[in-house]
Amino acid sequence: VQLVESGGGLVQAGGSLRLSCAASGLTFDTYVIGWFRQAPGKEREGVACISNYDDRTYYADSVKGRFAVSTNNAKNAVFLEMISLKPEDTALYYCNTVPYTDRYWGQGTQVTVSS
Repeated sequence: VQLVESGGGLVQAGGSLRLSCAASGLTFDTYVIGWFRQAPGKEREGVACISNYDDRTYYADSVKGRFAVSTNNAKNAVFLEMISLKPEDTALYYCNTVPYTDRYWGQGTQVTVSS
């Protein structure tokens, strides 16, 4: 199983990015998939997740109203649409199951928001 994140980059505050999470060796349709992030010197935190059972979503308070998590019809990719980005959103973003599975952590995708 491999989870591959992509779509990160450098943006100015107020900008937007769309992250993608693709899986090989795993179909998402029986999982809750989450987006996590880790900023330098901070612990990894969950920011959003989606249930592929019923498409219910959850967001951390810090991103509510700015981030949107979705999945595709094939249930083999999960996306994180981020708008109104803030410098405090700067982090390495990962996807994983919820609860996470240690061996599924990928390389992540870096999001850097300049002020």
